[in-house]
Amino acid sequence: MDHKSSIRERVWADLRKVARADSRFHYDFGEFIADFEGGDAACARLTNHDYYRNSKLIFIAPDNCVERLRLQSLRDGKKVLMTTYSIKRGFWLLDPEVISTDDFVYASTLDGMERVGRPVSLADIATMQPVDYMVTGTGAINHEGVRFGKGHGFFDAEWGMLFKLGRINVNTPAAAVIHDCQLLTEKLHPEIFDTVADVIFTPTQTIHVQNPQKPTCGIIWDVLDPHMFETIPPLQELKAMGL
Repeated sequence: MDHKSSIRERVWADLRKVARADSRFHYDFGEFIADFEGGDAACARLTNHDYYRNSKLIFIAPDNCVERLRLQSLRDGKKVLMTTYSIKRGFWLLDPEVISTDDFVYASTLDGMERVGRPVSLADIATMQPVDYMVTGTGAINHEGVRFGKGHGFFDAEWGMLFKLGRINVNTPAAAVIHDCQLLTEKLHPEIFDTVADVIFTPTQTIHVQNPQKPTCGIIWDVLDPHMFETIPPLQELKAMGL
């Protein structure tokens, strides 16, 4: 068993005690990032932080623990860029200026965002304003902001694509929303493409990471899982764009 697998087993055993089951995956944390007890408090910490207050366009991952954040962002007049689950149906834009306030709750869900939001290609995103903030849930993270999720690399791919499009850079803040039991004390050694958080929000803590080292490599085609390329159209579009 590799190092990350052993950590996942330990963290997921603790997370099971506080996680909210998913209607599709029950408690299979290898398939989704769970919401958890205290999730409201963690997101309240995030929305009270300057990174959020100063943002106009936020990328928010399709994770259960940040569904309430997508809703709050719409209520606060912020545009939300997100992907569908596993990125297979691409990126979508939720714009509170064109979505009825009556639809905000539905739009913040994974089912509703595809019916209320607008699909956007990478070519569309390349012409949009820069993304001000990147927010995700995760499987586990340490105090240095080194994180890993379910093991699929979706957030790393999303970061890499937006970086290559010039919509984010190393100064774009990234946040992780987690339960305290997902916060690690051990040293983790990120790969060159692993995303690193600037700030971590838990129900009880706001942790600022000192000198986070963000990836600048974009998508490394030679090491990309062929299955990801075959099943994720935005990656195919990026490759066709020569990026």
